[in-house]
Amino acid sequence: MSADCVVVTGGAGFIGSHVVDRLLEIGFKVVVVDDFSAGSMANLEDASRYGSQLQVVQQDIASKDLQLLMERVTPRFVFHLAAQADVRRSMSDPLGDALVNVVGSLNVIESSYRFGVERLVYSASGGTLYGEPDLSLLPLTESARHHPLSNYGVSKKAVLDYLAAYGSLYGMEYVALALANVYGPRQDPHGESGVVSIFAGNLVSDQPSVIFGDGEQTRDFVYVADVVDAFVRSLDAGAGELFNIASSRETSVNELYWEMARLQGSVLEPKYLPGRTGELKRSCLSNQKACEILQWEPTVAMNEGLSRVIKWVRDKS
Repeated sequence: MSADCVVVTGGAGFIGSHVVDRLLEIGFKVVVVDDFSAGSMANLEDASRYGSQLQVVQQDIASKDLQLLMERVTPRFVFHLAAQADVRRSMSDPLGDALVNVVGSLNVIESSYRFGVERLVYSASGGTLYGEPDLSLLPLTESARHHPLSNYGVSKKAVLDYLAAYGSLYGMEYVALALANVYGPRQDPHGESGVVSIFAGNLVSDQPSVIFGDGEQTRDFVYVADVVDAFVRSLDAGAGELFNIASSRETSVNELYWEMARLQGSVLEPKYLPGRTGELKRSCLSNQKACEILQWEPTVAMNEGLSRVIKWVRDKS
């Protein structure tokens, strides 16, 4: 690939920094836009080896300065991963959540359209988009009802509607990836998917982990390198589509904990606390559409991915 410019919003975050690494590796120039409210320069340590191929701009995506930046760097592609991603914060501060996730995202979309971006790839939320599912429909396909039950989920869904409108009205190309519970090195311990990094940290330091509820609630965990592969494949396939990026496998929190304990060689029992209000009992997404259209499939087995996370935590300790 040529040295075209790509803007990655949220590029200093957990998933975003891995996307940045991959884009630099395949020859793109990358401009990271991040306000560093959650991301960190430490996540870009590997990327910094590419020197002038990487530019990092500390900026709020809701700022009018974003359009000035987009006009200056004229990116060919935009990967939009910046978000207020804490569900609980979205419930306590819905206006703050909407400012970032709705107004900020609309600013990214409008800037991309205005300055001729070839395609925008959006990080949607597979974990919240479908709300409390009809369990008989698991694993859920993209055609399942979109009925988020949190302010965060509503704000993320609104962006899908804006993308569809810009696609219909102006012919703007986009791809939306509804990510399941992504895990891997650099994982932000906030949000549901943070359970992997939390468990890893506790097990490595021989501290007890907390499981809310009975631990039989399930999630669909997908490794970050596989997610990055889906982002890259979205550059030239699937225009105008929403894709679930998931393992299509249910894993209970208990199963997750004891597999990680086995890998760490621990027999430490977890501590159980009452379940949290509004927590989904089961979650699993079908990846069939992504397999067919993006030619994508997850390749990292869960025990391998968990081993990598534990090793990363050990190395940091």
